[in-house]
Amino acid sequence: MIYGIWTFCAALIAFIISTVTGKFLIPYLRKLHFGQTILEEGPKWHKGKQGTPTMGGIMFIVAIVIVTIASTVVYAVTGNEFVTSFYADIPKECVLIFCGLGLAVANGVIGFIDDYIKVVKKRNLGLTASQKLILQFIAAAAFLAVLAIAGFGTTTTIPFAGKVDLGFFYYIIAAVAIVGIVNSVNLTDGIDGLDGSVTFFACVAFMLVACTKSYLGITAMSAAAAGACLGFLVWNFHPAKVFMGDTGSLFLGGLVCGLAFAVDMPILLLPVGIIYIAEELSVILQVSYFKITHGKRLFKMSPIHHHFEMCGWSEVKIVAVFSTVTAIFGAIAFALAYFGG
Repeated sequence: MIYGIWTFCAALIAFIISTVTGKFLIPYLRKLHFGQTILEEGPKWHKGKQGTPTMGGIMFIVAIVIVTIASTVVYAVTGNEFVTSFYADIPKECVLIFCGLGLAVANGVIGFIDDYIKVVKKRNLGLTASQKLILQFIAAAAFLAVLAIAGFGTTTTIPFAGKVDLGFFYYIIAAVAIVGIVNSVNLTDGIDGLDGSVTFFACVAFMLVACTKSYLGITAMSAAAAGACLGFLVWNFHPAKVFMGDTGSLFLGGLVCGLAFAVDMPILLLPVGIIYIAEELSVILQVSYFKITHGKRLFKMSPIHHHFEMCGWSEVKIVAVFSTVTAIFGAIAFALAYFGG
């Protein structure tokens, strides 16, 4: 019973904060002329979105940070009084929560710098690819270093295989996976409501996984993230009144990774992040095929959501299909954690 109340409250409060923040943030962004610049490479009809306020991810960042910190503090102070399950190592769980939140915020700061350069400095491409990668790897390394110092080793849980010790390779694989997923989430932010909807279902999946492991604090954090994404979608669903910008998408990428490591099953990023991964793979395949064939294209446009747009799918249909796929694979991830964890 306490799980349901705790989870519902975290989601509801985050939803309200995110939604209400948008009411004040969007006019303020318009006042500052923080409008999105639509690149020439995208679908031509996206030009109509030129000038839509960006950096709206701030609304769900505020909601997630406030609710996560508040719920974790309450959990740490009163947790032993109502945690009746087999797992009650609250200090250890709190470390995982704050490390995950720190990873998300660090990537959000990188995204904010990128958006600031684009919007204020009027440099359309923002940070260079190499600058982004260096900063993202620093954020990932800091995250893994703090976990190592806190006593978390190089083992990871793999469904039906149990604990597997990867040794030093754990850090290499983990860092590459984190940076890869963060950028994949960033690529998914290309049409109204897509990134927020897909990430909502990803957070719900990790919420259920955390619940099966009796991680009440992580369950609340995941619920807060899901609620905040819904609050953002009030303003971002087609036709979008605001975009999340790299500020929001990089934050969400870091958050999803943080949740995966918090439940000690980063391998679940594969099923839960199936859409993110498909988006990034479509770009890699498109670029590689273009170079190999000297100008031919594998997709009509990449990332793959633009391919479906060019095929005549509406933005709403793409969001619905991609979200459904995420929900299905999220259910698979939950089953793997429940039966194989």
